[in-house]
Amino acid sequence: MRRLLSVIIPASNEEHYIARCLRALFAGVPVGIAAEVVVVANGCRDRTAEVARAQDALARQAGWRLTVLDLAQGSKPGALNAGDRAAEGDLRVYLDADIVVSADVMAQVAAALQAARPVYVGATPVIPRAASAVTRAYGRFWSRLPFAKSVAPGYGLFAVNAAGRARWGDFPTIISDDTFVRLQFEPSERVQVPAPYDWPMIEGFGALVRVRRRQDAGVRELDSLYPGLRDREGKAPLGIGQVVRLALADPIGFATYAAVSLGVRFRRGGAQFTRGR
Repeated sequence: MRRLLSVIIPASNEEHYIARCLRALFAGVPVGIAAEVVVVANGCRDRTAEVARAQDALARQAGWRLTVLDLAQGSKPGALNAGDRAAEGDLRVYLDADIVVSADVMAQVAAALQAARPVYVGATPVIPRAASAVTRAYGRFWSRLPFAKSVAPGYGLFAVNAAGRARWGDFPTIISDDTFVRLQFEPSERVQVPAPYDWPMIEGFGALVRVRRRQDAGVRELDSLYPGLRDREGKAPLGIGQVVRLALADPIGFATYAAVSLGVRFRRGGAQFTRGR
């Protein structure tokens, strides 16, 4: 397999996001390495595949190869697996369709993936200013929590080299596919490059509750299917003293985060797919 960076983007009903995602990607080209992107539209009821294909000329101009798959079934794990089968590179980046990378992200990620040992690589996430005051307060508090401050948390963007990709087979049909991959690696095998990318949070209280409910369901599912896997997390525990300090530093953010947590507990709803965090 030739040295090639493959960026795989699962995309379900992302016609309003995918062009911006791809244009930002094509603005940065890894130095001394070929690059391709595989967009996997899955179960779309909109123009996601058409909008993605419309970026082909820009991709070629920037030195990228663009492939767009259009799957009838909506399934993120299915889309990831289809993208893996179509991709030709030994270096793999998995990117959400609403992510906007800075120009240096792919060059820095590709450089970090050159390691001979298995590595899991992330860039530096930045939460852009949300339109909703609720989301701004929630995101401000959330970004100070231990997981958000851990090395290469992997939300929205993560990458592995060939030795790292050999850690697992197909993506399993689970909610937290990104956490599943991250925990195939010990903390010492995770690398975060400084280049930033925008990771937008979903807008509004009800949407935040739905996403948090799905996240919590994903954690429970991982614990059930893969006992002991989360022992590799390596994040610092959140103690009562730290919670108090965070709450005093940002009482509005704390109150918003607590309200969403209570909403997860008491409002009805399942763990169906929801865009966002």
